[in-house]
Amino acid sequence: MEILKVSSKSNPNSVAGALANVIREKGSVEIQAVGAGALNQAIKGIAIARGFVAPSGKNLVCIPAFADISIEGEEKTAIKLIIETK
Repeated sequence: MEILKVSSKSNPNSVAGALANVIREKGSVEIQAVGAGALNQAIKGIAIARGFVAPSGKNLVCIPAFADISIEGEEKTAIKLIIETK
């Protein structure tokens, strides 16, 4: 599954475009976000992407989970959002 990493500085429209493209190609994608700002941008991107894929009759489903990741040698807990179509 392809992983998209979102930061608090990510543009929600760019996140939405990348998300919609991966959904169209592979059917599912994983988004990783560390921190409240990053999660906010990720959720906005998902909401925008839903509008991109809706005309083709697809609806997005979001499955939240935790992921332990390493950033510059430091262990952090990220929010993992698995996005699938229904």
